[in-house]
Amino acid sequence: MRLLLATDAWHPQVNGVVRSVERMAEAAAGLGVEPLMLTPADFASLPMPGYSEIRLSLVTRRRVLSRWERLAPTHVHIATEGPIGHAVRAACLSRGQAFTTSYHTRFPEYLAARAPVPEAWSYAWLRRFHAAASGTMVSTPSLERELAGRGFTNLMRWTRGVDTDLFRPRDENVFPDLPRPIFLSVGRLAVEKNLAAFLALDLPGSKVVVGDGPDRTRLQALAPDAHFLGALTGEALARVYASADAFVFPSLTDTFGIVLLEALASGLPVAAFPVTGPLDVIGGTGAGALDGDLRAAALAALTIPRARCRAEALRYTWAESARQFYDNIATAHAVGPVRRSAGRPSAAALARPG
Repeated sequence: MRLLLATDAWHPQVNGVVRSVERMAEAAAGLGVEPLMLTPADFASLPMPGYSEIRLSLVTRRRVLSRWERLAPTHVHIATEGPIGHAVRAACLSRGQAFTTSYHTRFPEYLAARAPVPEAWSYAWLRRFHAAASGTMVSTPSLERELAGRGFTNLMRWTRGVDTDLFRPRDENVFPDLPRPIFLSVGRLAVEKNLAAFLALDLPGSKVVVGDGPDRTRLQALAPDAHFLGALTGEALARVYASADAFVFPSLTDTFGIVLLEALASGLPVAAFPVTGPLDVIGGTGAGALDGDLRAAALAALTIPRARCRAEALRYTWAESARQFYDNIATAHAVGPVRRSAGRPSAAALARPG
């Protein structure tokens, strides 16, 4: 399999989409796949207004077709619905090439938080984008049910993983001078992440925030007593996770939340709202507390044994994630491209690994 893996989300962005795509590319060789990456690094780009970390690629279908001829892919996966994703989608349709997509981001909710655009309009646009794919991958059962209820079809399950060697319980404490307990939140500092809900909580001890983004100045003004560490990766991030007492995940819009797995792998219990993502990763496991009252959830998380959290994280591996991902691609491409005149392949025709 020579897989053209097209994504608008790429370095220097730090988010779940980039991590997932990167992990799939790393696992490809071991599964007999040659990944052919198409990212913003391949094109001139402009910073997204108000969010300079995100680059909007200046890409055309003609340029994509030119690269296509050189790369000669046998399979295509489109990870995002941005300029690169749209150009590759158009190229696939013009060539009668089957392709798969993945649904990572609640774009309608993100857009509605910034502009007066009805979510129904954005979902109609996304539904049309993904309708041309032979399979659309989603990360959790609850997201699958939600999108199916919105008219999305041919949904395929693709879970996520965590590096349990990097993210693990540790004896060291990088916060020796902060009052305990330490409540940690990790993620992009943007309005859709709902960090203000965490920072507004009346909690004992200290609040620590890891991440950066366009909302950082506003959030720091809201919570001058909180400790903002900026964006961290690798060992530095892993040490912070292991030094905290509870992980607070205030997002209402994430489709999964890889940071949930990183926290659990570090032995850190999770507090979150009972919504898509936390419900699938935490619900019923005993590794966290879900409550419409986030303060109550945060305090309840302090009573959860760290060993229980670690045990739950060990169920998630990037190896299993990659197996599902590439099995989905092979299955969907075997079905073939969507024929508009004949209608879409039935959902029953597609296997749903996992």
